[in-house]
Amino acid sequence: MAVEIVTVPDLGGAESVDVIELNLTPGDAVELEDSLIVLESDKASMDVPSPFAGSLVKYLVADGATVKVGDAIAEIETGAAEQSAQEEAPVEETSVEEPQQETEPQPAEEAPAAKAPAVESEQLIVVPDIGSDDEVDLIEISIAIGDQVEEGDTLVVLESDKATMDVPSSHSGKVIKILAAEGDKLRTGSQVAILQVSNAEAEVIAAPAEATAVATEVKSPSVAPAAPVPAAAQTAISAPAVAEGSTSADVYAGPSVRMLARELGVSLEKVSGTGPRGRIQKNDVDSYVKNALNNPASASTGSGIPEVPVVDFSQFGEIESIKLTKIQKLTGSNMQRNWLNVPHVTQFDDADITELEDFRKSLKAEGEKRGIRVTPVAFLIKAIAASLHANPEFNRSLAGDGEHVIQKHYINVGMAVDTPRGLMVPVIKDANEKGIWEISENIMSLAGLARDGKLKPSDMQGGCFTLSSLGAIGGTGFTPIVNAPEVGILGVSKSQMKPVWNGSEFAPRLTLPLCLSYDHRVINGGDAGRFMTHLVKLLSDIRYLAL
Repeated sequence: MAVEIVTVPDLGGAESVDVIELNLTPGDAVELEDSLIVLESDKASMDVPSPFAGSLVKYLVADGATVKVGDAIAEIETGAAEQSAQEEAPVEETSVEEPQQETEPQPAEEAPAAKAPAVESEQLIVVPDIGSDDEVDLIEISIAIGDQVEEGDTLVVLESDKATMDVPSSHSGKVIKILAAEGDKLRTGSQVAILQVSNAEAEVIAAPAEATAVATEVKSPSVAPAAPVPAAAQTAISAPAVAEGSTSADVYAGPSVRMLARELGVSLEKVSGTGPRGRIQKNDVDSYVKNALNNPASASTGSGIPEVPVVDFSQFGEIESIKLTKIQKLTGSNMQRNWLNVPHVTQFDDADITELEDFRKSLKAEGEKRGIRVTPVAFLIKAIAASLHANPEFNRSLAGDGEHVIQKHYINVGMAVDTPRGLMVPVIKDANEKGIWEISENIMSLAGLARDGKLKPSDMQGGCFTLSSLGAIGGTGFTPIVNAPEVGILGVSKSQMKPVWNGSEFAPRLTLPLCLSYDHRVINGGDAGRFMTHLVKLLSDIRYLAL
């Protein structure tokens, strides 16, 4: 008989987790892969399977304890199971030998069928290049164990601050394991799933079953975690738990935080999260409770701004509740943050784009040959880039200490794109170094990716200034909100013909309404006036863009 030590397996990046349930009692029989304990992180709950068969001697942790990878959690006596297996072995050998003697001529005929299993191998699927090394959230698992998938089928859906993206399967095959859970943070190269595929298209990986078999022979507690890793990865796919009857189910928080909130009687809808993308953490709940005890009035009004009253609209007629996408919620949160933190000033002007439009239309034939459509947005981005170069005050950001500004020596211009999933802002990199054809090609490519939900995080990072154009929709003007940490944004409305005095008479001219919003902590009125004047000059006579 031998006593084996079971330790906490790989937790997929979590530093520590809570023990929320002990599934057995000392003396219970344990089969291989039976669940010993249940762990819970701020993202998901997971079972820890037994890497040994035998009987439970004792637990080495208590319910409610906090553990990390490698911590000992239980002792299992394996001798009895091994002895019973040895006793049964001779019987199995006898039962196998007899039919073999009776059917000696048949193995040669059945040999081709016996080789069939070797056609299948296991293929590890990982997150492809997403354009950056940043971690992104896994928001949806589109497959289940046993599913048959084709190459290109969506396995999981990832979401960053500004976009969602599907992770396609690089092979065709059957899903045998899922190695990630909803709520996990993944990056390029993170493991997603294991498929059973044909040898013709597989890049064979070591079978997890073999790793388990080898690990069960190792007696040292220091290497015992290797055994349960494959099973732990499979059981970790359960989604983050949400308490039944919770009134805060839509709040971005993990299971342990929700449990703490229930124990303290806190509505998570009233708690401000300080984690990544507003995720509520335990210290946020603690801070809310302390603040409520010290200042009861603040618990109901948050930052001091009166809450909007809740109205039952169904009393007035038929209604429908439509859930916001995560992109829409993040956009709303960011806009509210920017509006409350940035002292906005908006300046208005009109640009005479009569000649610009005549020139743009003359490019139509050449554009058809190139397969590129030139829109007014291309000229606007080029003019903005030139204006940023001439007015570097707008190519700055306020430093976190509030005492410095960061002067950027690159010029990247973002353009707001309206998509079915919400507002996205892809960025034209080095716009000052590109011509109208190249900028137009970038616009077509990025706008298409945005509408298809295939933008990479890198496609939306590094912006210095943003263009928000409503020209195709209409309107005579609006006040765009600065996309902090940028300090300026240009709003463009629909162009219209107006009578303009040329010195001797009124002549019809095509004018474009411009609305420049800026952060008054960094930009003053003089800076804004010079920027707008320069921009209007470039749009009114595009020959200046060549200077």
